[in-house]
Amino acid sequence: MVTLETIRKDMAGLLSKDKDIHFIEVRADTLDEALADAAVQFDTRVVNLEYEVVERGFDGFMGIAKKPWFLKVYQNPDTIKKTVVGKNGETVDAEDEEFEEKIVSKNGEYFLHHFGLDIMLKVTMPIGDGLPVDPDVVLEDLNRPDTKSFDADLVRSIVKNGSDGEYKTIGEYNHEPSADAIFVIDITSDEMKATATINPPSIGGADVTVEQIKKALTQQGVVAGISDEKIQALVDKPNYNEPVVVAEAVLPVDGKDAYISYNFETDRSKIRAKQAANGQVDFKELNLIQNVVAGQPLAQKILAEQGKAGKTIYGRYLEAKNGRDIQLPLGKNVRVDKDGRTILADANGQVLLINDKICVEPIMEVDGVNIKTGNITFLGTVIVKGAVEDGFNVKASGNIEVSGTVGKCSLESDGDIIVSSGIIGRDEGKIVCGGSLWAKFIQNTTVQVEENIIVTDSIMNSEVSAQKKIILNGKRAQITGGNVFATECVLAKNIGSEGGGTETVISVGFDPRAKKRLEELLDMQNSNIKTLDELELNISTLENMKKVRKSLPKEKEENLVSLMEQKNEIIEENIQYNEEIEKIQGRLRELKNIGKVYVSGTVYSGVKIYVRDEKDEVRADAKSVTFFYEGGFVRRGKFEQPNMDDIKGPEGYS
Repeated sequence: MVTLETIRKDMAGLLSKDKDIHFIEVRADTLDEALADAAVQFDTRVVNLEYEVVERGFDGFMGIAKKPWFLKVYQNPDTIKKTVVGKNGETVDAEDEEFEEKIVSKNGEYFLHHFGLDIMLKVTMPIGDGLPVDPDVVLEDLNRPDTKSFDADLVRSIVKNGSDGEYKTIGEYNHEPSADAIFVIDITSDEMKATATINPPSIGGADVTVEQIKKALTQQGVVAGISDEKIQALVDKPNYNEPVVVAEAVLPVDGKDAYISYNFETDRSKIRAKQAANGQVDFKELNLIQNVVAGQPLAQKILAEQGKAGKTIYGRYLEAKNGRDIQLPLGKNVRVDKDGRTILADANGQVLLINDKICVEPIMEVDGVNIKTGNITFLGTVIVKGAVEDGFNVKASGNIEVSGTVGKCSLESDGDIIVSSGIIGRDEGKIVCGGSLWAKFIQNTTVQVEENIIVTDSIMNSEVSAQKKIILNGKRAQITGGNVFATECVLAKNIGSEGGGTETVISVGFDPRAKKRLEELLDMQNSNIKTLDELELNISTLENMKKVRKSLPKEKEENLVSLMEQKNEIIEENIQYNEEIEKIQGRLRELKNIGKVYVSGTVYSGVKIYVRDEKDEVRADAKSVTFFYEGGFVRRGKFEQPNMDDIKGPEGYS
């Protein structure tokens, strides 16, 4: 809603901006020259200017009837730099991050000069713990032979209150024009500086004024770079017989070249190992990989700046160079955003600077995973040409392919895992795979796979689970010891070992995670039903009370609203639970027709076979057999080759 106060604040803001706006009038042969001249005078860039054309220029014919452009130029108030007075009296950009406003102690000062026929006084007040001016010192300074009269009370008042940066008339003196101070203006041959050299006045002589110096500069043709501050400082504290700069050329400022601002570390020598909470360095976490995701900003081109032209004190232009542009360093798997300046990743992977071009590599190749590489976490596929040594881990969002062995370590992949030599976990190794796992053998390792496990040699003393099939199809193709679970089927040549030994358990035909989740959902649903009954009872009680009394106290009314909200939330929760329960029950119904263990060789005595929670403990060696579920029991039949059309070879990168 627009209120009077809102309008008042907006108008105050506009007024504040309007106070910063002033204009200059410039004439030049061309529009560009006129704007360049204005930019120099405003000490800003042409892009920050706004202008009105008072008179349009005309090139004339063959130089005849040529007419200059006449502009009224303003500076955009949003680009005007705010300044404050620094600790040494200098003006400082108020937005400069390096400027810190501090209270600095400074003594008060007085300046006593003879201008024209008057004695004039300027007093600055002390700052912080600075000392004030002593009026008796000023009065004593006034006791000169040429002093005619002065107002002592006025002097004391000015000393006490200050003069607001201006000279105040406090008396008269016997002026002797021949004793006046004289000064000379010198201009360097390159038109870059103008200096004033003042000879001191004698008794009865007048001091040089600001107006005199400015007039002398103008008479000598100085039109730019005149410094009011330097002239005022020279008048206040004359440095007699020494040339003092009072005007300087406005130097050109070359524009900055375009450059690339990187969002990642381009100097790999600066990448450091991770420190633990106790300050110790973990050399397994070397942080050598800078992972990025598709769409992530990697770098941005900072545009080149236009140069800001300068001007000699005679008004001659000093050209400035514009900054140079550069090409975007685009490599593989990157793209440019809509702004034309921001470089984005076009794939998941590691960002690298290769031959000065930004690239995203979706595949990472290493000779081995060890102390040199540290643990690897990569948003893409990792190819290990050697071994993954004990104690080191690999985590990838793509596939993991290992040419050597995998030791007592952890492999975690959202895709497939291919281990050419085998996995020796020493009871601590762990493999988690979002796709399928291929390996020569698996020993003393915990393995969890979302699809299939295909092994060419053996699985020994391991906890292995697959949400689809476990297939052993090599010459040995043996499962010995441990627990092996597959939702659909297990295929091996031999299961168990002669004489028993370690326990071997094979389970098929159910989904333990789905069953566990189903139990959790049913428990939560039952709990919600009980809570819902209690809520409905409390709601019914309050609603009956409201019918009788026509209304409820505020506290009970709020309680009724809260109970209704809880009821709706629980009903919504139960709807979601029902959807998930139906989905899981459908999955479990699908498993009724699957769940078999195929053994082409021998199942040794002591092996336990579970099919859909029913157990068959093998008490005597069985050969060439298939275990399946029928009529509430685990049955045995002749060995048959399972359908493996859905088992494909590994889609690795090597």
